[in-house]
Amino acid sequence: MLERTRRKNATQVTFVLPADQPMGQVSVVGDFNEWTPGTHPLSPRKDGMRAVSVTMPAETRICFRYLAQGDHWFDDPDADGHDGTNGYLHT
Repeated sequence: MLERTRRKNATQVTFVLPADQPMGQVSVVGDFNEWTPGTHPLSPRKDGMRAVSVTMPAETRICFRYLAQGDHWFDDPDADGHDGTNGYLHT
């Protein structure tokens, strides 16, 4: 799930996943962090989900994926679209 909050010249995107699916540590990687694993790990929230927020420039197309423990890459079904390799969103 993706949550978006508009700011003056940016958009805060919160990447949200269930606490246990998939099991283990998960990080979101993409254009915004030079595809560096572990830079934006998801952390537990009080609502039983886990999430991480990233502020990105407004009106930009951002490609991203999730990376879970065991080198398991997967996409967000709530992405704005998929380019055949990655999901993407418009900020």
